[in-house]
Amino acid sequence: MTAAAYPQLMSLEQWRALPEAPEQRVELQEGLAIVSPRPTPAHSRAASRLWQQLAAQLPDGFEALQEVEVVIDAATPATVRIPDVIVRRTDADDSMITADQVVLAVEVVSPGSRRTDHVMKRSEYADAGIAHYWIVDLDSPATITVFTLGPNGYVGDQHSGEVTVESPFPVAVALDTT
Repeated sequence: MTAAAYPQLMSLEQWRALPEAPEQRVELQEGLAIVSPRPTPAHSRAASRLWQQLAAQLPDGFEALQEVEVVIDAATPATVRIPDVIVRRTDADDSMITADQVVLAVEVVSPGSRRTDHVMKRSEYADAGIAHYWIVDLDSPATITVFTLGPNGYVGDQHSGEVTVESPFPVAVALDTT
């Protein structure tokens, strides 16, 4: 097999030039387009409720956003992820959200994203320096794992029900999955 048989790994510029695909969720992982189904109603509901709770409690100078592209690594082959919710500073550049703007990334686990959320994204977000990462798992009982970036990667604890954190700012969220 020749090198021509392998697809070319995309650069960030090539990625940004692609047309939007609203019927699919497409992320870029080390230059390869990764396609997954749009979120289920339960997934979307959980992400929206977390977004609402976060947005209502954020201090001045921060904003919560849902399903926006975050450039994790701009070098070719590039990585671009779409966390379910992010928190960033409001003075950040709107033309392209980069990992250094993100103070919190939240992923809601879907049936096909468990390994990606717990392994791949956890590693990528840590390598990119995102200080706080939450993983919400809707399996009964629903849990949220709150990670903080330490010198050797993320460390954290799993919670159910209501979760209160002090960093990166004081906030309390409830895991209501109904």
